[in-house]
Amino acid sequence: MSNFDHFVGTRPLSEQHALDTAALSEWLSRHVTGFAGPLSVELFKGGQSNPTYKLVTPGRSYVLRAKPGPVAKLLPSAHAIEREFAVMKGLYGTDVPVPRMYALCEDESVIGRAFYVMEYMEGRVLWDQSLPGMGPDERAAIYDEMNRVIAALHSVKYAERGLADYGKPGNYFDRQIARWSKQYLASVTQPIPEMDQLMAWLPAHMPASARDMSQVSIVHGDYRLDNLMFHPTEPRVIAVLDWELSTLGHPLADFSYHCMAWHIPATLGRGIGGLDIAALGIPDEESYIRRYCERTGIASPESLRADWNFYLAYNLFRIAAILQGIAKRVEAGTASSAQAKASGDTARPMAELAWSFARKSGA
Repeated sequence: MSNFDHFVGTRPLSEQHALDTAALSEWLSRHVTGFAGPLSVELFKGGQSNPTYKLVTPGRSYVLRAKPGPVAKLLPSAHAIEREFAVMKGLYGTDVPVPRMYALCEDESVIGRAFYVMEYMEGRVLWDQSLPGMGPDERAAIYDEMNRVIAALHSVKYAERGLADYGKPGNYFDRQIARWSKQYLASVTQPIPEMDQLMAWLPAHMPASARDMSQVSIVHGDYRLDNLMFHPTEPRVIAVLDWELSTLGHPLADFSYHCMAWHIPATLGRGIGGLDIAALGIPDEESYIRRYCERTGIASPESLRADWNFYLAYNLFRIAAILQGIAKRVEAGTASSAQAKASGDTARPMAELAWSFARKSGA
């Protein structure tokens, strides 16, 4: 079993994703210790944004993440693979499991775009958050391990890991709301009234906990079950994947995003909303929040609960903006997976769900 291909498969390169294998092999032989060809390249299925390739040699395999090809029209700040490389390199050796980083190439003349190469890891990616085929104890262990890893991430002393300049301190929610509003507006295919309402409501209803300037940590930006790789047989995370939305930010934004799973129905996305989680052995959201608070000391469960509807509305708004970006890429013909259209189509229901939490907040 492997981190990508056992679960989502690889496929031959299309013209859109083709690479100059000879030029890449020559570059790797100069920049990656121990690299020896011949090299063959496959594209991992799945992933909406930065194409991810499996590099196969007789001795070992690697993973290459690249910016999209030159035909793609990039949104502002999208596809910043240099940042992904920097954060994983900085986190390597902490309690946050990440692959080993081998090399970053910012010279676009090599394969026509920037890329980096990292360790290829053997493990499981679990796509269904209800964890079918597992017993209640196994599910409980998987969920507690997810909780442990996000708590570890938010506890990393990032400046000591060379990441003091990885993002701007303070005003995180203001900047994020502005960023995703701008990206949503740049991606509109059909108007979504709830997005217009949320763009006005969120800045005006920010709780004090969201404005706390002392709360700064590395945030993953897309922390969820299927962005984690687990050990082949143990309930242990061996790699956190897909760091393209990471920055320095407010840990409660990151944690509440992760908790969206309890509210998103399985029919709408990768969620557990509406399932009998007690029978499955999955902790309820209250217990999960309490365990995170115990591990980090960032907030009390009671204070967090008081502001929770704002956090849910904010995160669902952000998800809707991301999904709308995918819908726009589908329209432009630059989306990199067959699942992209289905993902883009969920932007509207996510926005409607976000607005329902805004209305529930009573603010």
